[in-house]
Amino acid sequence: MSAPLIIRDDRDEADQQEVVLMLRDFSFTQPEEIYAALTKPKTMGGMGAKAPGMAMQPKPGAQAAPDLNDVAYDAFLANDRTLADPEIVRVDPGARVLLRAINGSSMSNFHLDLGALNGELIAVDGFRVKPMTTRRFPLAVAQRLDIRITIPRGPAAYPVLAIVEGSARRTGIVFLANAGSVARIPDAAASPSPPLTLDVEETLEAAAPLAPRIADRIHILDLTGDMASYVWSINGEPWTRDTPPLMIAEGERVELVLANKTPMPHPMHLHGHQFQVVEINGGRIGGAVRDTILVPPGARVVLAFDADNPGWWAFHCHLLYHLEAGMFATFRYV
Repeated sequence: MSAPLIIRDDRDEADQQEVVLMLRDFSFTQPEEIYAALTKPKTMGGMGAKAPGMAMQPKPGAQAAPDLNDVAYDAFLANDRTLADPEIVRVDPGARVLLRAINGSSMSNFHLDLGALNGELIAVDGFRVKPMTTRRFPLAVAQRLDIRITIPRGPAAYPVLAIVEGSARRTGIVFLANAGSVARIPDAAASPSPPLTLDVEETLEAAAPLAPRIADRIHILDLTGDMASYVWSINGEPWTRDTPPLMIAEGERVELVLANKTPMPHPMHLHGHQFQVVEINGGRIGGAVRDTILVPPGARVVLAFDADNPGWWAFHCHLLYHLEAGMFATFRYV
């Protein structure tokens, strides 16, 4: 079971319509069967058969191409519907809409495409950013976006589409202004979408950044693993109940240095805290405050957070089969 949880504050102005867009990937195959196919030993030569939910593997010694989708889903849903019968959201011409986009998928990252509409991004993962206007946004698993949109005047239909990373498959909803007509939208784009990058992430600035401070503690966390064995890990160690936690102390400024050593992107999520993105690929930035960051293949991202919530907290890849396969760690207060 899952559902949106919306916490309202003063950014929710009275003169705007709120629209929630929740994205999901869906399979008729049971998750236990998908996971068994992913973790099944591969055939000689490194090439696995195209089992349900399993991607083809490169030969030993071959350059690993980015592996973007290792589960073959039957459908991609926007508010529990496909583009065969999308949700039609009636809006007023000239009105303002606050679109709350949530990637509730298990394994699928998306490009969110507003089509003919301009969107002003005002928050990520619930934390405000300095507004940025564009028409296309990356949206990794577990990330959330608050986007303010002004509907043009005049009757028209405006598809808002989510295209699966590395695929032509898509889903979405349609804004309908007055008596505009809604044409059938194919569930596949003309060509596959590119991998998600950190280009937009690098431009984001927190509206309320962390106070400047030297880190008291730094944890180096390499994201490790491979598709062939389907063992995913942090610092080469898949998590078990015997894996010791990473220690922090109340009041510390903590930095996490994440380096993706795998050919697959990993949306990394920290429980119990918010962090600020302070470095991307060697360049220091005053980036967004959030709780989930995508780390593409080969990328290096540094996160900073204040240890202000004592307890024992999870940190993991939010691709759920990667989490299950071991890309998981815990932080525990001294």
